[in-house]
Amino acid sequence: MIQIHDKVAFSKQWLRNTGQYIGELSYARGEVTELITLGSELIIAVITWDRDHIPTRVNTKNLILVKQIPYED
Repeated sequence: MIQIHDKVAFSKQWLRNTGQYIGELSYARGEVTELITLGSELIIAVITWDRDHIPTRVNTKNLILVKQIPYED
């Protein structure tokens, strides 16, 4: 589960589902600064990204912890 201060990125599955697997969003990394609960299953993360023009509020289901990103050759 994503927590405040976690380093995050967009998940590979979300990037593929939205047709953005290759591009700026696939390299974006950010830090969670706040979590907003909007119901029993919807949690929005407020994120400070390392790049400009990326939405600061993202559904946590669309994120992955940076330390969990698999290394690919």
